[in-house]
Amino acid sequence: MSPLFANVDWAEIGKATLETLGMLGGSMLLTVVLGLPLGVLLFLTARGQLLASAGLHAALAFAVNVLRSVPFIILLILMMPLTLALVGTSLGVRGAIPPLVAGAAPFFARLVETALREVDPGVSQAAQAMGARNDQIVLRFLLPEALPGVLAGATVTAIALVSYTAMAGVVGAGGLGDLAVRFGYQRFQTDVMVVTVVLLLILVQFLQMIGDRLVARVSHR
Repeated sequence: MSPLFANVDWAEIGKATLETLGMLGGSMLLTVVLGLPLGVLLFLTARGQLLASAGLHAALAFAVNVLRSVPFIILLILMMPLTLALVGTSLGVRGAIPPLVAGAAPFFARLVETALREVDPGVSQAAQAMGARNDQIVLRFLLPEALPGVLAGATVTAIALVSYTAMAGVVGAGGLGDLAVRFGYQRFQTDVMVVTVVLLLILVQFLQMIGDRLVARVSHR
């Protein structure tokens, strides 16, 4: 393998892979923590829902749409001062997580909202007829019914975050994207580029497989 991958430093590849997994894990956790309630709130404040409020819904939708419309590479740069204030650095895995979350949480929130919209309205009406409170309707009826869609949305979001982590490497976040740019692109080391791309593809396939199995397990169909 050495002549074929003469420029590949496998220790560096291993370190970069761990950095990518660290960025993915940390940002995905925070994306779910922030994006799930945001998506629920978007759904509940829409017209005809439990907490219908045109003003609040419009404000939330506007904020989500603004963050989703900014290309991630630009968002990385724009958020550098805020990232520095939040975590003390704009470099490395820690510095990449705030912009990763800012880019992915609104995306996930929209997917959660869509999953909730697909729940039969009769579920909510039946829960109200039984005297359930709003929080009980959401936690015990709506979210369990929407769980397959939410998990599918989480899978799509995780895969999107893999591509975001690769872009984050351009501005010093480390990871496989950083290796691909510094060695594969800037130094024309094709073997390094191939290895990083293959590892990213394997990661995406693994995430999709796990997501599909979870969705199949909780699906009511």
